[in-house]
Amino acid sequence: MGVRTGTATGTGTATGVGTGTGGRVTVAVYAEDLILQTGMIHQLRMRPEIELIPEAEADRAQVSLVVVDMVDDQTVQLLHRLQRNTSTRTGLVVGFFESGALQTMIECGVAAVLRRGEADQDRLIHLVKAMANGEGVLPGDLLGKLLDHVSSLQRTVLDPRGLTLSTLTAREAEMIRLVSEGYDTAEIAQKTSYSERTVKNVLHEVATRLDLRNRAHAVGYAMRHGLI
Repeated sequence: MGVRTGTATGTGTATGVGTGTGGRVTVAVYAEDLILQTGMIHQLRMRPEIELIPEAEADRAQVSLVVVDMVDDQTVQLLHRLQRNTSTRTGLVVGFFESGALQTMIECGVAAVLRRGEADQDRLIHLVKAMANGEGVLPGDLLGKLLDHVSSLQRTVLDPRGLTLSTLTAREAEMIRLVSEGYDTAEIAQKTSYSERTVKNVLHEVATRLDLRNRAHAVGYAMRHGLI
């Protein structure tokens, strides 16, 4: 059964891309059947903070809500399509969420997940507002699984290659940390067991890649972004 796009019959028309009238959050609803679609639209239409977007204009919604029983191949195709619209954030309201679907959710750029059994009106509005503000929302158990997944990724994939989830490798971060502590090139080389040439090359590579002016700028950048 195809995933249906919710319509907004009886609602106002948005005044601009991604902005609802009166500061309301613009929302497009995608559901795998008419019952799910109707129920979701009914709950959202009752709230003045929400402006539902007509099907023909769904691409300009701030938030896309995908309502399904479970994450199957058809849902994944829809999520990937929505991911291409960088001005819209996607939330998933799902009946059954398998732990194996977590990786798929991440790859599809889903910003929030709510189980259908918990999707009362207040939780839906909280979800929509949080997404419109650039936040993410996950049930507690999924958040724990996500943190475990990230930790496993760091430990099994990145650490053996000297990489991190940040914009710096472990070696780069260590050298910039030493710069921040006042060590010069020769001292950094001694502490890291690299040659002075390697230290200079690594720091130059960081500065070039991140468009930084000098070592002080690199230290400031790394500290502002929590990289050291």
